[in-house]
Amino acid sequence: MMETSVTQSQDEAWRTQGTQPSLPEVHRSLRVPTKGSWLKKLLAFSGPGYLVAVGYMDPGNWATDIAGGAMFGYTLLSVILISNLMAILLQALAGKLGIVTGRDLAQACRDHYSKPVVFTLWLLCELAIAACDLAEVIGSAIALNLLFGIPLIYGVVITVLDVFIVLLLQNKGFKYIERLVIVLIFTIGACFITEIFLAKPDAPALFAGLIPSHHIVTNPMMLYIAIGILGATVMPHNLYLHSSIVQTRRYEQTELGKRQAIKYATWDSSIALFFALFINAAILIISAATFHKAGMTEVAEISQAYDLLTPLLGTAVGSILFGVALLASGQNSTLTGTLAGQIVMEGFLNIRMKPWLRRLVTRLIAIIPAVIVTAISGESGTAQLLILSQIILSFQLSFAVVPLIQFTSDKKKMGKFVNPLWMKILAWFVAAVIIVLNVFLLYKTFFG
Repeated sequence: MMETSVTQSQDEAWRTQGTQPSLPEVHRSLRVPTKGSWLKKLLAFSGPGYLVAVGYMDPGNWATDIAGGAMFGYTLLSVILISNLMAILLQALAGKLGIVTGRDLAQACRDHYSKPVVFTLWLLCELAIAACDLAEVIGSAIALNLLFGIPLIYGVVITVLDVFIVLLLQNKGFKYIERLVIVLIFTIGACFITEIFLAKPDAPALFAGLIPSHHIVTNPMMLYIAIGILGATVMPHNLYLHSSIVQTRRYEQTELGKRQAIKYATWDSSIALFFALFINAAILIISAATFHKAGMTEVAEISQAYDLLTPLLGTAVGSILFGVALLASGQNSTLTGTLAGQIVMEGFLNIRMKPWLRRLVTRLIAIIPAVIVTAISGESGTAQLLILSQIILSFQLSFAVVPLIQFTSDKKKMGKFVNPLWMKILAWFVAAVIIVLNVFLLYKTFFG
């Protein structure tokens, strides 16, 4: 009886009741065992975290990691580590919001804010998703060009087919998407383990790089790239995505059931994000161990890195593995980006589109500018477009982080699951750091 009244009071904190779940075709479709070992329960919850993690290792991250390693060696490893810890906290809050309220972040925003604010947030989020999709399209096209010699413009067009792969897998069941994503993550990981072995990094310098240095703040160029790494690491659309896909699990709708769901979902996303930490760190480590060591501090583009790895490592295997990892990264990010697009449109606007149509629209928004720029400017244009996509993501990040912390810190909306005081302080501190650094990045980009 007590639990029912608590649930009712939480429901009353929302203006709209009986909200249709996001991704209704897979909502609560995967059963979670009520009995059994903790490992069995953890495995049942494992999956959403890996879909989230791929956004933290998409092709947009590669350029900043390569530039950071080539220019400053291992120094910026600490920035990747700190960014990842921020991501772990924010994704845990996103998962908790979805589990406790039964709403994703977009639906929560639509309920809480006025229509003009909601529409503005939706536009910004769509822009961020288009920017992220742009990075995936360009990354996949570059990988196809490097591995198979396919011209960039044709590679961009080929990525339209990704939409239908997502649709086919989702029709078979959400687990199939999760399994493909996990396989691709391990493929990327295996490629970079081999690359690190070939690059033979300086171990003492590597571990020293995990400790923050005052030079990151005092050196303007290092600070600029550090902020770029932060902007490329913490992805705004992943917060919307995570708050929705945790609801694919059929956990018990009781206080105990939700507490268990929060615990295992947090473990799932935290473990998965450590894989993302390894991938991003590996890109910077390889860049530091090859380009920085050889005095090639100007290397900043993916195709440059690919061409230079073979002579520096003494084997073509290094370049091939780099290309395979890039292709896997682009394909992985495509799967999650198209899902996020569906969640955002349905959540903010309550517009239901057929999944294949929504994904096709999302992909075309990214492909059209990529085709135009590739046709006019070629490879140099796509490199600039990749940088622009990360700037757009940086700008949008604050508009996702602030509502997330606001909702999960609201006792009326979250009830017993509200953020404790220490978490509120930590979360708002992280938000403040992100906002200040991203404002600085935007200022330096346009006026610096």
